[in-house]
Amino acid sequence: MYSRKQDTVRSLVTTSPSRLPLTLARLHQAMSPSTVAEIEIRCRFNLTQEHLLMLLEGAGFTQVKIVAKCASSLSVRVVRARTLPDFIRPRLRLLVCGLNPSLYAADSGIPFGRPGNRFWPAAVRAGLAERVGDPFAALERGVGFTDLVKRATSGSAELRRGEYAAGMTRLTELAGLFQPHTICFVGLDGWRKIADRDAQPGWIAAGFAGRPAYLMPSTSGRNARTPLAELAAHLRRAVGCGR
Repeated sequence: MYSRKQDTVRSLVTTSPSRLPLTLARLHQAMSPSTVAEIEIRCRFNLTQEHLLMLLEGAGFTQVKIVAKCASSLSVRVVRARTLPDFIRPRLRLLVCGLNPSLYAADSGIPFGRPGNRFWPAAVRAGLAERVGDPFAALERGVGFTDLVKRATSGSAELRRGEYAAGMTRLTELAGLFQPHTICFVGLDGWRKIADRDAQPGWIAAGFAGRPAYLMPSTSGRNARTPLAELAAHLRRAVGCGR
């Protein structure tokens, strides 16, 4: 629940550990970019302050300032960023990780939401999703979404090297906290820049953060050389239906 007063959203979040990211994602999507929010988070579980701050960043909030804290709650003041929230819960079948959101995807609230992006048609064909462009429904089926870099841009060339490093650290912490069965990185060029310049599509030998990890080609419409059927086959392998 939340209320608006003097252009500041005030929200009380009382939830279980598995639903906290989902609750924050819904709060993020109910707000406009640059809106200031004061959020009191009450969680009946042992989560460190650092992890709570990480989840707020992942939910698409910036300029986090702790207002008050006690053993059972944390009050923070944040700004709603122009980005996508994480769609994540514990023990996902597959955590899909893009490089960073496009401005179109950030504004639509849909991962891989730019017109012409073939992720959702491939996911439906692979049996990972029933409906195109519905990350909440996909989450219920065990498929979650995050981005290596949370900042939305018009192109990946705008990203800075330090953002890649910070994103790898955040994703490592996120994977350790939520333990997805497999992480699927979408986009060869991004992975080649940050991890392995000679990487090819398929299973990443070392995995990632102790989890099995898979690398697949970009689903962008600019990557027309990769057929839709091939993109769907990569997703089936990543989720364990073709390894």
